[in-house]
Amino acid sequence: MSSAPRGTSGTWTLGGSLPVPRLGFGAMQLPGRWGGTARDPEESAVVARRAVELGALHIDTAAFYFTGGVRANDILRRALHPYADGVCLATKVGPIRNADGEMTGEAEPGQLRAAVRQNLKDLGLDVLDLVYLRVGRLSGSTGVPLGDRFAALAELREEGLIRHLGVSNVTEAQLAEARAIAPVAAVQNRYGVLDRHDDALVDTCAAAGIAFMPFFALGGAGGSLASDALRKVAERHGASAHQVALAWGLARSPSIVQIPGTASLAHLEENMAAAELVLSDEDMAMLAA
Repeated sequence: MSSAPRGTSGTWTLGGSLPVPRLGFGAMQLPGRWGGTARDPEESAVVARRAVELGALHIDTAAFYFTGGVRANDILRRALHPYADGVCLATKVGPIRNADGEMTGEAEPGQLRAAVRQNLKDLGLDVLDLVYLRVGRLSGSTGVPLGDRFAALAELREEGLIRHLGVSNVTEAQLAEARAIAPVAAVQNRYGVLDRHDDALVDTCAAAGIAFMPFFALGGAGGSLASDALRKVAERHGASAHQVALAWGLARSPSIVQIPGTASLAHLEENMAAAELVLSDEDMAMLAA
């Protein structure tokens, strides 16, 4: 693999005040695959601790990340509390998921306050570094107005329970609506080397100093990393397709913060090694074709 010193992916200053590494960690798979069998929490706690050891100090989670009775927030608290200096925890609120795992609706403004307090309790925190308003459940954005819900989170930020606000699964119009209410530090939308629908939004975020944190950057939820160009670039560098996909995002825009998720130590090590992969202009052109 073509390499440079670990950490060359650099950092992004979230909301102009909170530096985070541009290669972080997603906690969604720690409890087990969505709708699958629950994992051993102790084994998942080992993965979470190793992620921090490898420098993935920005951790993306949510109270609705659970499989059976195993919850991502509980695993993170078990593994990492008290949190080391520099660890940044981001969570999402909005979707309502019942005990059977079914998404049953989206939280109203009054319910969002309870959801934020639940995350604080579960993670053992007095303040959350970053809270996203997730809209559209697990499907694509519906484009419906989000102002009243985002305003509820902005009130919690004013009360000191949240440091920075984000929006997830949104359109350009929804982002503009949120920014008219309170500063938006991050957008989390589906995006990747083979999933370029949000190209314009990525550039909008970079120009505005807003982090763009892709979900399913490695395919995920029915996506795929099957591409001749991706295979050729990976072979050229002696890397995996996953590593090239992560490195591509880091090279695509300085505002992109990658948050790949896994419950496998081997996959974690592979993902974090993507920070060492430097893609050439030729590589980027091939992947853009």
